[in-house]
Amino acid sequence: MSTIVWIAVAVALILALAVGYVMLRQRRQGLRQRFGPEYEHALNEQDSRGQAEQDLRAREKRFATLDIRPLTPASRQTYAQRWAKLQERFVDAPGPAVTEADELVTAAMAERGYPTEDFQQQLADLSVVHGRTLHHYRQAHEISMRATSGEASTEDLRQAMVHYRALFEELLDDGDEHHPQPVEAREKEPTLQDDSQQR
Repeated sequence: MSTIVWIAVAVALILALAVGYVMLRQRRQGLRQRFGPEYEHALNEQDSRGQAEQDLRAREKRFATLDIRPLTPASRQTYAQRWAKLQERFVDAPGPAVTEADELVTAAMAERGYPTEDFQQQLADLSVVHGRTLHHYRQAHEISMRATSGEASTEDLRQAMVHYRALFEELLDDGDEHHPQPVEAREKEPTLQDDSQQR
């Protein structure tokens, strides 16, 4: 082969590697944008970046098979009213209110079409669209589990309500599962009193 052919082959190989690298970075950036903080959580849970990204893509494929749907306006209003009453009950019975908050969030998930039998699977399914608030749900669930054994303070229980509310509000949203709304405003922890003042 002539030198020109070798140069052409080398240039083609370099271009192919460059295109492959750019495509890999774009896929990685797309996952990071879609999953938000859940991307970093997946990295911490897996042995390698490749495994974490494979897991996230598998979540997206599974999510595509689910029949996720928005709540009807009437159902959304009913859930909002139930949440308002639940917050009022928190004052007198924080432990039972947190348990009921967990049940209410789970009921909203089920009505939206999310499978609710297994907590870890719930997290994986929710992460595709609600990755930016999923850490709230994890923390709320962890506090709720501690509360069942009497190891959660009233402040812990209040935090659980705040955390549950972050996901609950997203579940009650318009249901646009392909373009989740950013929740930077919700990162500021609201207090339960904020809600009572708004009513």
